[in-house]
Amino acid sequence: MVARAGSEPGIRKIAVLRANGIGDFLLAVPALQALHATYPAAEITLLGKPWHAPFLAGRPGPVDRVIVVPPSRGVRDELDVVEKTAELEQFFEVMAQEGFDLAIQLHGGGRYSNPFVLRLDARMTIGLKSPEAAALDRWVPYIYFQSEILRCLEVVSLVGATTVVLEPRLVVTAADLDEAQRLVPNAEKPLALLHPGATDPRRRWPVEKLAAVGDALALAGAHVVVSGTEPERALVEAVVNRMGVEAQNVCGRLSLGGLAGLLSRCRVVVSNDSGPLHLAAAVGAATVGIYWCGNLIT
Repeated sequence: MVARAGSEPGIRKIAVLRANGIGDFLLAVPALQALHATYPAAEITLLGKPWHAPFLAGRPGPVDRVIVVPPSRGVRDELDVVEKTAELEQFFEVMAQEGFDLAIQLHGGGRYSNPFVLRLDARMTIGLKSPEAAALDRWVPYIYFQSEILRCLEVVSLVGATTVVLEPRLVVTAADLDEAQRLVPNAEKPLALLHPGATDPRRRWPVEKLAAVGDALALAGAHVVVSGTEPERALVEAVVNRMGVEAQNVCGRLSLGGLAGLLSRCRVVVSNDSGPLHLAAAVGAATVGIYWCGNLIT
């Protein structure tokens, strides 16, 4: 484990492994911006999930390119997708031809992700390391109860990347706003959005409590919108049906970009600890987040 004060010479191509959800991506944005500021001539490639490519295409920010990681145990686990050895081998062959100067592991403690990053055949590797994980060229210990933003910034500091922002920010595009406008037209009432979903059920505030918040916001003069993904439809409908006043159900009707556009117009967003909560904050909305236990720390 070695830290350097200055930037590294000859860094032209950087690969960053972060193949997870929108909230996880946004928490890494300050680290990506630090990389971009320190290595402005370098191309930053995000090794991510399928959703990253359309969402980041043409969006101003520190990521220049997205390469979708194939299903891989501990790196890109999905319920209905099976890891294929031949597909992975072909992927690593292509990655070796990329000639990355620097590969960065921002994808957990490294039990699976460090061997994955080592197979990219980059000139230098840095990242996180739990006790059982393989060592990269430079690494910092993976400590679970640590701010994810600071954790990622600590990793990129290993190659001299200097922090420029601490709070994630995301540019909202005209296409984002247009999509949101078609579903939720501008009106005189201020917008308030409720998001009842969360990946872990333990993070979900009871629907009756969220519905009560929605009623209070509506009585205060807000147009209340309730959002969610298709698997969260039952939760969204439960909140809408529990409310005493009318709310707009937009479940499953917006792309991620369209949701960003809608959130950027909201006066307030009330949400469980979830990707949309982080997205709302990143596009400038005032947020009220409901956290479960240690997630408030990380």
